[in-house]
Amino acid sequence: MDDEVQVQCPYCFQWQLLVVDPQTRGVMIQDCDVCCRPWRVYVERDADGRPRVSVERS
Repeated sequence: MDDEVQVQCPYCFQWQLLVVDPQTRGVMIQDCDVCCRPWRVYVERDADGRPRVSVERS
C-alpha cells in the first residue's frame, strides 16, 4: 500500500496529496500539479517505515 502525504508547493503554496511508494527513500524531482514548477522532494523513513517528506524549489 502506498503512503499518502500532504505537501505544500514552495511556489504557489497550494496543498497537494503526494503518493509515495513504501520503498521510496532519498531525493526525487516532481512537478507541481497546479503551477507545473519542479520541486525537489526529500523522503526519509522512521524506524516504523512512516515517511517524512519535505519539498523545496528545484
